[in-house]
Amino acid sequence: MNKIIDKVNFSENVVKLVIEAPDIAQKRKAGHFVIVKIGEKGERIPLTISQADPEKGTITLVIQKVGVTSHKVCNLNPGDLITDVVGPLGQATHIHNSGTILCAGGGVGIAPLLPIVEAMKKAGNRIVTVLAARNKELIILEDQIRAYSDEVIIMTDDGSHGNKGLVTHGMEEVIKREKVNEAIAIGPAIMMKFASLLTKKYNIPTVASLNTIMVDGTGMCGACRVTVGDKTKFVCVDGPEFDAHQVDFDELLLRLGAYKNEEKQAYEQYLETLN
Repeated sequence: MNKIIDKVNFSENVVKLVIEAPDIAQKRKAGHFVIVKIGEKGERIPLTISQADPEKGTITLVIQKVGVTSHKVCNLNPGDLITDVVGPLGQATHIHNSGTILCAGGGVGIAPLLPIVEAMKKAGNRIVTVLAARNKELIILEDQIRAYSDEVIIMTDDGSHGNKGLVTHGMEEVIKREKVNEAIAIGPAIMMKFASLLTKKYNIPTVASLNTIMVDGTGMCGACRVTVGDKTKFVCVDGPEFDAHQVDFDELLLRLGAYKNEEKQAYEQYLETLN
């Protein structure tokens, strides 16, 4: 059992939870994730660790309400207990000094981007970060990102915060004015696809995190299969980060939508239990 220490509602559908997990906090590195389960017979869901405090023995998770289990997790409050939190899992981000790194985060993808930005900055890199969302309310962790970035560019679809436009608009602005040695993109699959196409055009090595397709988190279920460079990879054990220019994003997008009807039906049944 892991106790929830703090809760912050970023928006109606996005919640930050600070959870007691001393062993995980000690070992966690940028890029790692945990498996969370609510109830003994509950569904297992993977969540990327956004922050960790080894001294306090806590980890921070940012969760978006999507399906039944994510709603249950988001409805918990400080003092409540989570049945299981297992980790850290996955391959940690390769932290190194390469020069100028362009980091792009979309929506809740900003949460797993934060520890990477922090670690890359501490490794001596120049960090330019582009944060993007539909509107101002969906830009999260901006202050924390700014603390480890040399520059932050905000892009919103409606222009309510920063500049109006897509994440790729902000990225290309940077690429055209200065040499970028490497790029990192984390967010919705469609966002990562077009960010990757952009950086490929400019021959900039790029990493993408495919954590959204994970299910079991241990390589057992096979649901997170992706094609990377004509080879089958499992996101949860081989990733979640891969060479973005080698990822078959069209296949990934198709597979992400494979269980939409079942997810919708499960959520409708869940709502009925609340009435």
